[in-house]
Amino acid sequence: MSQQPNVLLLGPPGAGKGTQSANVAEEYDIPHVTTGDALRANKDMETEHGTPRSFMEAGELVPDPVVNEIVAEALGNAEGYVLDGYPRNEDQVEYLADITTLDAVCLLSVSESELVDRLTGRRVCDECGANYHVEFDQPEEEGVCDECGGELIQRDDDTEDTVRERLRVYHETTEPVIEHYREAGALKEIDGEQSPDAVWDDLRTTIDEAI
Repeated sequence: MSQQPNVLLLGPPGAGKGTQSANVAEEYDIPHVTTGDALRANKDMETEHGTPRSFMEAGELVPDPVVNEIVAEALGNAEGYVLDGYPRNEDQVEYLADITTLDAVCLLSVSESELVDRLTGRRVCDECGANYHVEFDQPEEEGVCDECGGELIQRDDDTEDTVRERLRVYHETTEPVIEHYREAGALKEIDGEQSPDAVWDDLRTTIDEAI
């Protein structure tokens, strides 16, 4: 049985964090903690700033202090974890350092052109939500979901203009977080443009070396 590590996985939209987080969670028998899942699971948790639900239903961003408390709750009950989608700014970096110790901070590095190709090529079933890709993961019949026969569509947030804006926002907000860990000597970069299996081999090796 491997030691149960505390892993932070960083990377832009389309880098494969979801796939690799699932691999880490399975390999080390640890929970995959995402901010979105943690908020949904604890949406009625009372904080001094209100419940997450009150912000989510108003269509507002959940403020940092509330997100911090939710993440602390999720990590406090976990023996090891892979954290994905948090911290998103330097204040959250400091908060995280106060509540836990990270064994490995891993960044999936992917060029912007590759990310645009990946994200604009995604197609989603409008019936069951299954994901496909025009290049990397095609359905048996073009435009038709293998799972349920539903129609495959391109989501509004997967058009090129929207993807480039998402990446701009990601770089603007998350670059300081990446720089913080890089300057601290904690950041391990992994080539996210390899095949998913090769990325996983590198990621597993990096985590094993850290623990």
